[in-house]
Amino acid sequence: MPDATNLTIVLKSHPVGAPRPADFALVRDPIPKPGAGEVLCRTIYLSLDPYMRGRISGVRSYAAPVEIGQVIVGGTVSEVVESNHPRFQRGDVVVGYDGWQAYAVSNGAGMRTLDRAAAPISTALGVLGMPGLTAYVGLLDIGRPQRGETVVVSAASGAVGSIVGQLAKAEGCRAVGTAGTDEKCRYVVDELGFDACVNYRQGLPASLAAACPNGIDVYFENVGGPVLDAVLALANQGARIPLCGLISEYNATSPVPGPNWRPLLAKRIRVQGFIVSDHLDRAPAFLEDLTPRVRDGRLKYREDVVDGLENAPAAFIGLLQGKNFGKLIVRVGPEPA
Repeated sequence: MPDATNLTIVLKSHPVGAPRPADFALVRDPIPKPGAGEVLCRTIYLSLDPYMRGRISGVRSYAAPVEIGQVIVGGTVSEVVESNHPRFQRGDVVVGYDGWQAYAVSNGAGMRTLDRAAAPISTALGVLGMPGLTAYVGLLDIGRPQRGETVVVSAASGAVGSIVGQLAKAEGCRAVGTAGTDEKCRYVVDELGFDACVNYRQGLPASLAAACPNGIDVYFENVGGPVLDAVLALANQGARIPLCGLISEYNATSPVPGPNWRPLLAKRIRVQGFIVSDHLDRAPAFLEDLTPRVRDGRLKYREDVVDGLENAPAAFIGLLQGKNFGKLIVRVGPEPA
């Protein structure tokens, strides 16, 4: 049993507009003890993701909000340090949903043991975790790309977008990304193998049109705003839009002006919003398909790792401003030997 206190980050106030450091509180408590059928886990990595902005807003959407004083939610990779559960043993490395804390007790629901030989354990929060599954389901099941089509994805250097483009290339499509800096665009093309990437801050409509000479068949939407306007003008008849996120609007305090939706009618465009938790039945196929690609380097990924749980609020605020480069993860504690 570790001889230390438990460091947690709780919600101090529901953010209005962009979250501030004052909306979070650092708390030290005794490490909890597992009861019958429970495990005590030590957090190694914490995932930071855009959906968390909605969860701390105080407004219920597809999931219950985090209440004032509660530990903020989040996916975790952890080491089991005590176990009273038949499925888990001390020393197991597991992926779960323990949130922003150094230690957590779990009854094992939604938790699974990781094969440390299959891939780096941090990938269970990114390319082989929720973001990867989001890309897999959104593109293949909802976007349904066909060989020779053009697939555009916003936030192309991010945890979801980077996988979408690589999967699109594997399906024989032209992959075009949008990103917020020239450095990110170069990474998307040179490292990830996209056909083109457009800096949305620089002449977006014309540059996107040049990158998509045959129009757009699938648009994987992560951002919203002017990118969506530019895409709709270039969408082909029968285009599909998997609507994954609208991060540009998450800190808005008043309604955001929307795009011109007339092309959806004229071009018979299909838009489908989706929440990845509704598609967990696809997880086994996703892992079977993508794990070998990660292991042999066919599917590339980038992680932006921040050290120290106390730095999670600042890192999360930066995520909503597009400051991260790759999947944002907090290293809470060391990996087991």
